[in-house]
Amino acid sequence: MQPDPRRLAHAREAVLGGGRAHGARELIVASWRRSLAARVDPDRHEPPVVLDPAEVVDRRGAHPIAAALAVLRETLLGIADEAQHVMIITDADGNILWCEGANSVRGLAERVRLTEGACWAEDAIGTNAMGTALAVGKPVTVHSAEHLVRTYHGWTCAASPVRDPDTGRTIGVVDVSGPLSSTHPAMVALVSAAARLAESQLQVRRATRDERLRSVNMRHLIGLRGEPGALLSPSGRVLAAEPHGLLTSRVDVTGETVRLADGREALLEPLDEGYLLRVPRQGTRRPVLSLRFLGDPTGSLDGRALPLSLRHAELLTALALHPRGLTAERLALHLYGERGNPTTVRAELHRLRAQLGGVLLTRPYRLSADVRGDFLAVRDALRAGDVGTAAAAYRGELLPRSEAPVVREEREDLAAGLRRGVLERGDVESLWAFGLVAEDVTVLERLVRLLPRTDPRREVAATRLRRALA
Repeated sequence: MQPDPRRLAHAREAVLGGGRAHGARELIVASWRRSLAARVDPDRHEPPVVLDPAEVVDRRGAHPIAAALAVLRETLLGIADEAQHVMIITDADGNILWCEGANSVRGLAERVRLTEGACWAEDAIGTNAMGTALAVGKPVTVHSAEHLVRTYHGWTCAASPVRDPDTGRTIGVVDVSGPLSSTHPAMVALVSAAARLAESQLQVRRATRDERLRSVNMRHLIGLRGEPGALLSPSGRVLAAEPHGLLTSRVDVTGETVRLADGREALLEPLDEGYLLRVPRQGTRRPVLSLRFLGDPTGSLDGRALPLSLRHAELLTALALHPRGLTAERLALHLYGERGNPTTVRAELHRLRAQLGGVLLTRPYRLSADVRGDFLAVRDALRAGDVGTAAAAYRGELLPRSEAPVVREEREDLAAGLRRGVLERGDVESLWAFGLVAEDVTVLERLVRLLPRTDPRREVAATRLRRALA
């Protein structure tokens, strides 16, 4: 039911004169007062045009509501055309980014600056459905003289905020506006339903984006190797945590550290998209053991180079692949097969411990350090489905001179998994990175076929292919 025009006009005039309003909704009266405080002139005001056409196009492309535009058009444009209304979508500042509808009513709308680039915030043009919906954060209908500015007394409009499902913040409004003569009784409910459908569409896109971020960044969480941590979205939502339930709410990502509910301090590390939250174990900092075993073995402990024999590299490979530890008997099996002797392994471990000190623990044998290995990075990336990162980190076979069963199996698994991944992905950069270290005929043939003749890498790939075929 629309408000009585005469009572509404009296109420408006009373407020303009500084008196009390009778016959107008409290929501409208409060908006009138805010608008007057912003010095909006009820008789001569018009909305400012703050965006030129090029800026409108740029903002449309970057605005999240663009992803829900199809569902809004499908829901609103048909009835808006029938009712001689226009569908309007603004950003969070009240700037109109889309104004669509029948040409006849579009012409009327443009005469009163209901058009792209104009700002319809309350402090810019006074009480109106779009600006007032932004101000109060809920659906609003403004009819006839409920508009503060007299120019719009021949119009009625209904608007509903659209909220970002990630942050909960209002990112814009959806509005349907038209002349009083074409008021449609179902428009208010329809606009609110359309806004909720848009939010549902954004929710689906957020879930898809979250799954992609988990897939891309899971290797970072795996790389903590038992240290508590979490993957966060760019806004600080928890995407995955280890252990499960470590965090239950959004994290403030504006600083470098985060104070957890239990008092512990966590470290925030920016990723390409999102963040890795690490919770260092209580006590002293764990030493960092770096192992570069793809090719000739080199290692370091907290930056100090470690002289490693092939046998010691094999031992460290086995321990790095089994962070919970191994007995001497299991290590003997991993290094020598069925002929392995635990006594020989213990002697080698004793010599290795002389270099590593307290990093090598016993009962079972295990590494008490932050172990960072190039082969571990490749394995973790493959498990996370990140073929590009795996190919870039793969510098050659794992300890190519080793015949230890544990090394041979991991070496074959890495090479086969990466080969399958780059061939299935078909990405030139991944194929090139793998082809540099593995003269694989199929990979090189694919590279020669995909690389343009102007790319100097094509001739390198062709030369390697001829050598591999020979």
